Amino acid sequence: MSQPSAFNQDYFVVKAKENGVHVIGLTRGTDTRFHHTEKLDKGEVMIFQFTEHTSAIKVRGKALIYSQHGTIDTTE
Repeated sequence: MSQPSAFNQDYFVVKAKENGVHVIGLTRGTDTRFHHTEKLDKGEVMIFQFTEHTSAIKVRGKALIYSQHGTIDTTE
């Protein structure tokens, strides 16, 4: 039995280094729009994935972003 397409998507992790880190999801399609926002406090970790609705994310604040492509520190 094949797995749903969501299981084939890339996952990434955002770990907040300070209170009030915002992770904003942006839509796919002809008009890119904000469609979801999460607020993380220091030490909180959240796992995200790109989906048929989410084509990009924006991280505002001090955070570490882990993905299959490596680690990004937003303070550097």
